[in-house]
Amino acid sequence: MPTPSSKRTELRVLGTSVTLTEAVRKRAMSDLGLRIHFEVLDGFDAQRQAVIEQGSFDVYDQWFHSIDYLWPTGALQPIELDRIDHWSEVNALPKTGRLAPDSRYGQGCNPVTRLFVQADGSVGDATSGQISMLPLTHNADSFVYLPGEVSQLFDAAEESWSWLVSPQCNGRAALQADAAIGALDAVLALRASGEMKFGDISNLEIEEIDQMISLLMAKKKAGLFRGFWGNYADAARMMIDARVAIQSNWSPAIAAYEKAGLAYRLACPKEGYRAWYGGLGISRRAQGPKLDAAYRYLNWWHSGWAGAAMARQGFYISNPERTRAHLSPAEWGYWYEGEPASEDLPGTDGSILIHRGSVRDGGSYVQRMSNVAVWNTVMDEHNYLVRKWTEFLRSG
Repeated sequence: MPTPSSKRTELRVLGTSVTLTEAVRKRAMSDLGLRIHFEVLDGFDAQRQAVIEQGSFDVYDQWFHSIDYLWPTGALQPIELDRIDHWSEVNALPKTGRLAPDSRYGQGCNPVTRLFVQADGSVGDATSGQISMLPLTHNADSFVYLPGEVSQLFDAAEESWSWLVSPQCNGRAALQADAAIGALDAVLALRASGEMKFGDISNLEIEEIDQMISLLMAKKKAGLFRGFWGNYADAARMMIDARVAIQSNWSPAIAAYEKAGLAYRLACPKEGYRAWYGGLGISRRAQGPKLDAAYRYLNWWHSGWAGAAMARQGFYISNPERTRAHLSPAEWGYWYEGEPASEDLPGTDGSILIHRGSVRDGGSYVQRMSNVAVWNTVMDEHNYLVRKWTEFLRSG
């Protein structure tokens, strides 16, 4: 129940549109009796602000790979696990790096590698009583395409990342503009097409970056790319208005595809998914009532309603069994079990998002999150990659 002190407390949450929706803000305020302000930026700007303006937020909502920026600067404080009500319900994926012992571990920023705070103040995978961020939303991403638009390619038996860089898609392809994510999609595509070989796809050497950018620039000059997008709203516009037939994908864009009547398909690439894991961190400066409010907000995210709201965007939550009670049997069957939708299913706005009989790409939660080729990550040569990626985006 809200307390008198909580009603006077405002919680400032910094993050992205992936999770900071108005519906989430209103429900959290109602349930917690807090005043909550969301500052919604793109991923890069949110990370930058958290590092440079550390007094501007109380809770940080972002991806685990951003820990590589924030933790060394002291922007976040360790989260005490004895203050997290449902930690025992969090499944094995963020705690061990795998949902099941035989699951692919995935290269890159597997969340467990940045989860636990170690005795020396660093972060790692050795279990402790403190964590860097509370693991919450996550997903396995790939690409989206329009099967009827490039049928000579898209009729192939197995979907492949190589399609993103195929000359048959000239003028019809788009990539995510963020270097840390778009470059990984490009790496997966170039490796799948056989045009490049890489050592560690999650941590490119300078020579590999140079070769990749050179190849991408040549493809851009030849007319492959229609454009590049920064958020899922931009991605939807690219496919609806700019005649893009294949592009990197974030799940929330499918609501716009549905409304536009696009005959789209989400790919299950034979090479595996690019995955991400998001969570909540607490500002180093949060103390007293602010700190108490931050912990209440973190625990609220594990209480079930928020996980259901995320499921209707195509995202998973770290303690799915508690979310199950907030989803209909048909929703649970489709989003988590990989079953055909037994009825039309709503999106976050209540309109029909998934039509009866549809089956989610890649199958069940366990199947999809056990087939991760690479996690979103920050490479050792990240700054160099960003410079070269920017040159690629600006090139003619």
